[in-house]
Amino acid sequence: MYSKCNNKGFTLLELIVVMFILGLLAVIVAPRIIGRTDDARITKAKIQIKNFETALKLFKIDNGFYPSTEQGLEALIQKPTIGRIPTNYREGGYLEQKKIPLDPWGNPYVYTCPGIHGDFDIICYGADGQEGGEGKDADITNWNIE
Repeated sequence: MYSKCNNKGFTLLELIVVMFILGLLAVIVAPRIIGRTDDARITKAKIQIKNFETALKLFKIDNGFYPSTEQGLEALIQKPTIGRIPTNYREGGYLEQKKIPLDPWGNPYVYTCPGIHGDFDIICYGADGQEGGEGKDADITNWNIE
């Protein structure tokens, strides 16, 4: 008896065409996605700075003053034990998380009070972690956030 063999599958040519199309898509799409990573980090830093500003204003409403530079942003998560001690410190602190986050590039935010540009200054030094710079390396500050 003669039996008909019914092989179902892809040919080598079909696989090569699919791989070529996937490679082409990767070449077109990947740069657009990769370029957006820095934009997302910049936006995240701006949001964190705004959250710090809000928490600092609540701290001042409760206590009548902003934390000093020496007390730093840590005063938002635990009652300061140095400098001017707040008398009406909110139980649980002023931020949801129990630690001060690093900036999106893994560096600490710089906080000074009194600030040069206002009651306090908060600075993220950008991707390079150094003062100054342009583009993704530019400083992000609480006095120039839109």
